[in-house]
Amino acid sequence: MPVRKSSLVAPPVLLTLAAQLLSAQGAASKRPMTFLDAQYLKSAGSPAVSPDGKQLLYTVSTPDWKEATSQTDVWISPTDRGVAGTRQLTFTTAKNEISPRWAPKGGWFVFASNREAPAASAGQQQLFVMRADGGEARRVTAAKEGVSTYAFTKDGQWLVFRSGKSGEEQLYALSVAAIEKGTPLDSLTAAAITKHPTGVGDWRVAPDSRRIYFTTADTTDTDEKLRREKKFTVNVRNAGTPTVSLWALELSGPTYPTTRLTRDTSLAVTGFTISPDGRYVGFNAVPNDRYKRNITEEGMYADVFLLDTQGNRVERITKNDEISESALSFSPDSKTIAFSASDDMTRYNMKNRRVYVRDVAATGGAFRKIGDLDGDNTVDFWSADGKTIYFNEGHKATAQLFALDLASGKVKPVTSVQGVVSVSQDDDTKRLLLNYQDPTTPGAIYTVASMLDLPKKASWVQLTDANPWVREQIALGEETEVTWTSKDGKPVGGVLIKPVGYQPGKKYPLLVAIHGGPAAADLLSFNGGYGAQTYAGQGWAVLMPNYRGSTNYGEAHKNGIVGNYFDPGYQDIMTGVDHLIATGLVDSTKMGVLGWSAGGHWSNWILTHTDRFKAISSGAGTSNWISMYAQSDVQRNRQHYLGDKLPYDDFDAYWRQSPIQFIRNAKTPTMIHVVEGDPRVPSPQSVELHMGLKRVGVPTELYMYPGASHGIPDARNRLVKSASEMAWMDYYVLGKGNKFSWRQVLETLEEPKAEKKVDIRGM
Repeated sequence: MPVRKSSLVAPPVLLTLAAQLLSAQGAASKRPMTFLDAQYLKSAGSPAVSPDGKQLLYTVSTPDWKEATSQTDVWISPTDRGVAGTRQLTFTTAKNEISPRWAPKGGWFVFASNREAPAASAGQQQLFVMRADGGEARRVTAAKEGVSTYAFTKDGQWLVFRSGKSGEEQLYALSVAAIEKGTPLDSLTAAAITKHPTGVGDWRVAPDSRRIYFTTADTTDTDEKLRREKKFTVNVRNAGTPTVSLWALELSGPTYPTTRLTRDTSLAVTGFTISPDGRYVGFNAVPNDRYKRNITEEGMYADVFLLDTQGNRVERITKNDEISESALSFSPDSKTIAFSASDDMTRYNMKNRRVYVRDVAATGGAFRKIGDLDGDNTVDFWSADGKTIYFNEGHKATAQLFALDLASGKVKPVTSVQGVVSVSQDDDTKRLLLNYQDPTTPGAIYTVASMLDLPKKASWVQLTDANPWVREQIALGEETEVTWTSKDGKPVGGVLIKPVGYQPGKKYPLLVAIHGGPAAADLLSFNGGYGAQTYAGQGWAVLMPNYRGSTNYGEAHKNGIVGNYFDPGYQDIMTGVDHLIATGLVDSTKMGVLGWSAGGHWSNWILTHTDRFKAISSGAGTSNWISMYAQSDVQRNRQHYLGDKLPYDDFDAYWRQSPIQFIRNAKTPTMIHVVEGDPRVPSPQSVELHMGLKRVGVPTELYMYPGASHGIPDARNRLVKSASEMAWMDYYVLGKGNKFSWRQVLETLEEPKAEKKVDIRGM
């Protein structure tokens, strides 16, 4: 698939010119990656396997940098030949086709699109049908408010969709037989199968096609809705919301009766799963307490329940506080149930998750705890015989599929890739789909014929290839896993990217890029975090350390910062830097640090505890744990990290770990980035740090991005962050450039003068 050309001017910080391309690795015809390249990466998603397992529908989203939009089309690939036989099925240029779904008998499919949306509601989606062998799409819905979600009943009789105003959505059904006959739109009748006074929330069709289960609020606060319409738009923190219950709709027209299944008004249903035989429904519910239903508390106070639809008897499976359980999962024969939760279910902790299993019929019986991986043992899908549970989990700087044997409780790895793989199983065909990426391969979808073939990467069939231009045009730095020993003798790992055109014996500037979380990890993925390959293309070595507090290296490593948040991770990072200096790779006089969220926390700690770095870029980092405790939408895990007492009972524990306490130690020029309405690490933390640096005379800039999210929400401003950050590093670490200017990003939108014309796509 050719990459469209662009006539964009290449700003100095964004693009290395062709004359700088390095031929040492035979890459004379390629160029280093740029930050702008990341804005052109297409993404493949929404995979849908045909009923016979022979074809895969998927979508490809194409960004449009100049218009600050993206556009999505539907594609198809044969599962035996993959990309060699892939075809694009829809071709709209300014509209989107999303969420393809096969008809139960195959041969044709449905997708949602805004291609015929009215100008006043440009995003409104309707449903269209199309044959798998191509041809024109035909609209089959005319819902006044458009279609939000849809699904086929497995018996192939009905296409069900949800439509309506927000909070008032209802379900409608179209006859599949009428669609197959080609009935014109004006003659297709969408029957309203619900008239629920509080609307339909989350919904699913039962496997036996006899029922639809859905959640809905118990009441509607009409004044709440009206006051917002009348511009009384004040937000109440942790406002109370109506209780949510689980209902069932009988798919037996013409009346389509509904039944309320949960009646405990002290609980609100948050999600549910249905057993393959349709008899049981597992659901999670949280106390109807406004302070236990917010983002901070909801998962910790929810419990697991089992509903037997024969008699509608509800069994409460767990009853604990501050422990999060997964959704209930059923074996293929519906005889066994499982969920994952902490190894210790008595109190809040960050121990590894284990799997809890029991016969579904053993009402009130004890669950058996299984899974011996030193990591999180979870439930993704089951083997056909119900004897094995498969789950995806990180392992050091990779992500793999693991198999948990129910009989022995032992875990074995299934894959062993030097990259990141996530495996799923299609519910109906049982075909395995793999999302995979590695340091040289952007994310793509693959498939294998059977579980036996999964460990052999050569057996994988690649189904999508959204970004062939990467391997054709881009010179990448070598990316490997690296290990070292920390100050206290503990082993530490991370990811190292060497500069493009690396020459042994030559010393390079170092960028330390610190991941967030901290319970996360940097992996052998494409482009790493923070546009790491762009730095490699500009001659930097990049270290992405998986410091104490990170996942994938065992429970002890993940919990190694509890009660002493910063120092172990700080020592891990600094000894990693020393390791690279000792190998001769790094010029110790030319080093910079950046990070976001927890990476910003550690950047701020480094700022106030060493002057070894020449520049720092801190993103959404804490400066004062005492003030952030109440400002943030997350408290309990930070309380755990900082000694497990409330700040009001132990201010010293929080203050000892606050970078702002040590602000007079700061010497390093520091750029600060934060979203103004960030709920997770609120912007006052960055304002406090910025003012402290100004008052002690350290060069600093504070960039406040519009929005109310923890990450920068829009592509334009993400480029600003990347470009300004690199300019800061260039100026203070390398002693070149004039720091950031707006011209560097504005030029990406302008048609250049002929003599300055540069084609950054290389095609």
